[in-house]
Amino acid sequence: MSDLLRVEGLTKHFPARGGGGTVQAVNDVNFAIAPGETLGVVGESGCGKSTLGRTVLRLIEPTAGAILFEGEDLRALDARSLRARRRQMQMIFQDPFASLDPRLNVAAIVAEPLVIHGVGDRAERRRVVAELLETVGLDHDAARRYPHEFSGGQRQRIGIARAVALRPRLIIADEPVSALDVSIQSQILNLLVELRRRFGLAYMFISHDLAVVEHMSDKVAVMYLGRIVEAATADDLFARPSHPYTEALISAVPRAGDGTRGERIVLAGELPNPEAPPPGCPFHPRCPKALDACRTTVPEERDIGALDRPHLVRCHLY
Repeated sequence: MSDLLRVEGLTKHFPARGGGGTVQAVNDVNFAIAPGETLGVVGESGCGKSTLGRTVLRLIEPTAGAILFEGEDLRALDARSLRARRRQMQMIFQDPFASLDPRLNVAAIVAEPLVIHGVGDRAERRRVVAELLETVGLDHDAARRYPHEFSGGQRQRIGIARAVALRPRLIIADEPVSALDVSIQSQILNLLVELRRRFGLAYMFISHDLAVVEHMSDKVAVMYLGRIVEAATADDLFARPSHPYTEALISAVPRAGDGTRGERIVLAGELPNPEAPPPGCPFHPRCPKALDACRTTVPEERDIGALDRPHLVRCHLY
């Protein structure tokens, strides 16, 4: 099966405040998503995963690299061609209140992508909006109300309805449940799973919560300071975490069972400053297994998996 999305060498650097340097938000990232597949992207706050999602859609312009959607490089498209492509790529944002225009009622919010892309007449758009609200679990009278009249979970359902209005093939979900109460999170996750099945969606699912990523994802990419340090199928990654950073993250995930659990790996310090990343492997100042080479040389990506199940890791231990 050919890839729906392939990212090659994607890099995004921002000018540092005050000038004189750069913030290395995303560095030489490579991954692929097949049709109908979910790639989970996980890492601590500040690792660059949200910037990666926005850069893939060219909401933020990349510094370098290729973004291939169905084989077409999005970086080569002009504004008109990119807008046409965006019918097939949509985003669900972390904050369901900030992402909705408070001056518009729900009908106008959900219909906005249809209006922008010239889909249907007014009557057809009303029918589509009614169907979408029903699909995401909202009453028909929600169309007349405004965002401030809804709970956080309901607002996220509105954002999801807007995201699927154009029947896209790919949705980038940027921490879609982190701002919601725990009691609501599972409802929204189950809705995303159902929409994936119903519409054949592919997801890039961004989160700092490994338990959620494990539940949602076919493949997982672990980011640290702008780089993907490990990537594998979800089953392989959680059964055999190979990068010391991944091991530490997974050791902190609560597990149901007989009450036993592996030893918790506590990392010293915090993420380094992306304006002045450490030399060599960016994780070495916090790594309990650091070698001399880690302090001087950036590790190459290596495949330690089987022929039909790649397991990529950037670590001098391999």
